[in-house]
Amino acid sequence: MGSGYIVGSTIDYVVIVGYFIAILGFGSFFGRHSNTTKDFFFGGQRFAWWLVGFSLVATTVGSYSFVKYSAVAYSYGVSSTMSYLNDWFWMPLVMFGWIPIVYYSRVTSVPEYFERRFDRRTRLMTTLVLLTYLIGYVGINFYTLGVALHALLGWDVMAASMIVAVISAIYVTAGGQTAVIMTDVVQGVILLVAGLLLFYLGISFLGGPSAFWADLPYHHRLPIAYFNDPPNFNFIGILGQDGLAQSMSVYFMNQGMIMRFLSAKSVKESRKALVLVLLLLQVLAAVAVAGSGWVGRAMVAQGFLPADSSAKTVFVLVANMLCQPGIFGLMMAALTAALMSTADTLINAISAVTVNDVYRPFFRAQAPDKHYLRVARVVSLAAAAVGMFLVPVFASFKSIYAAHGAFTAAVGPPMGVILLLGAFWPRFTRMAAFWTLIVGACALAVSMAFPSVLEPFAFGAQAGGEGMRAYIYARAFYGIVVCGTFAVVFTMFTTPEPKERIRGLVFGTIRDAEAAFKGGEPNHDAGEPVMLKATAEDGPEEPGDDGRFEVKLCAEALPTLAASAGDLVHVSDRRWYLGGLRSAQAKLSADPAPAGQVLMPETFARAAGLRIGEQVKVEKIL
Repeated sequence: MGSGYIVGSTIDYVVIVGYFIAILGFGSFFGRHSNTTKDFFFGGQRFAWWLVGFSLVATTVGSYSFVKYSAVAYSYGVSSTMSYLNDWFWMPLVMFGWIPIVYYSRVTSVPEYFERRFDRRTRLMTTLVLLTYLIGYVGINFYTLGVALHALLGWDVMAASMIVAVISAIYVTAGGQTAVIMTDVVQGVILLVAGLLLFYLGISFLGGPSAFWADLPYHHRLPIAYFNDPPNFNFIGILGQDGLAQSMSVYFMNQGMIMRFLSAKSVKESRKALVLVLLLLQVLAAVAVAGSGWVGRAMVAQGFLPADSSAKTVFVLVANMLCQPGIFGLMMAALTAALMSTADTLINAISAVTVNDVYRPFFRAQAPDKHYLRVARVVSLAAAAVGMFLVPVFASFKSIYAAHGAFTAAVGPPMGVILLLGAFWPRFTRMAAFWTLIVGACALAVSMAFPSVLEPFAFGAQAGGEGMRAYIYARAFYGIVVCGTFAVVFTMFTTPEPKERIRGLVFGTIRDAEAAFKGGEPNHDAGEPVMLKATAEDGPEEPGDDGRFEVKLCAEALPTLAASAGDLVHVSDRRWYLGGLRSAQAKLSADPAPAGQVLMPETFARAAGLRIGEQVKVEKIL
């Protein structure tokens, strides 16, 4: 430790380098599934709930999560899980409102929703805010991994960030959303297993659960932080910053998360993925990312770590102490997996917003899809580069947790408030939305210049710093209150939007969105999937105007499916463990197929990766 950083063994470096090579090859392999912008951004809308769920948890657990939450856990104890387990009360709004609205309205980006719900100028404003939010997030992830690799290898933080940025950008550029999902599933499993294994090894090292618990200071055992003390980590601050602002930003305005929900084969699958994440995987992730911090604090009590050990590097310190050569390399690979599984999602999201909300509407509106696909790949490389150069900005904060929270509080509240009101309050108007963005940005700027305005929203907590770093945990709640109050008051003095204009874009009109998505009356009759033989037939080389091919089913399968002509179905390879990788949505033709068969155009079968002559699974979507 005299050199100032930890040096792993040769086998550790082999494991880390091998992981880099493997994930790069694995991600790039799936580039062959991204032949259109729909594939590149949304993975063809074909994936199963469990695959989407595991990829989602990999996205929410970034490299900053291991470094950030282990540092918080080391400093404050079990109450650190508050930052990770406060998403549940958003679940009904996301499941039954936001997911079906964005899925059925077929929007390609969050700003596009704002234009359809409000107007073009609101879309422009939110595009700027969202790109700032997403690019900043990329920078945070690159910075935190740089901190970890500096502790491991002594590398310069910028150099470490550059290496991972290049690797992430390569496979995202090659494979788009499909590559992101498939690599994130692998990385999600790795990071959960590695984090939980490290926690288990730490408890065993300390003498078992009882000894571990006894060596934690009393206040480290409390499941909830003190109400308003200390200023850098307290209940009211965490609730406002993480529970309200951060969770709202992640589930409603984070383009990467939205694209993941849109990659599922149906709204039902997206909802199941959300339940899996919030009620199971996030709980496991909370322990996985914080466990090394708890163990590190108990190690200090037993004398295995010096009392002045840095919270920023506690994850690396504990991993190096507990793990045999090779296993330590796996732990660092898990940290890298956490970074890349978040950064790749963000890079893909930045590409989607730039192409769909900037390039297509303002520079080239009628280009072939292949052209937009090339632009998307160029933007992916540029996004990684810009995020990397933001690393010094976040390095100026005393802690990664503070940097992350300050960034979210500064950009999230105005956009999050108008999105929530736009999706769930039909009375909310376009004028109110636009001016809420302006007023909210100004109010947050005032709070940075004059932090004393945040004091009434701190509930007695101390400033905890000077200048723009004072009351940083109160800024998110302040922004939400100011933006929400202005939005409601201003709406009452403006003319309501015509009902026809917002139909399908607001909660309460989702059935209209379903009808528009399907191109006909929705069919919610309960049915069961059927297994049929895939048979090729001469058909159109290109899908119809709605982007879907038609397939023909045998008459005896229709009652089981509870389906009829015009309904939407999902045709997939019978191997469930592929998670929908070989599948596609289609529309039922009015013409029947021979008994036991599903007739499909060869072009459709090739695009979906289905094998003619083999059994396929057909299930009704809508």
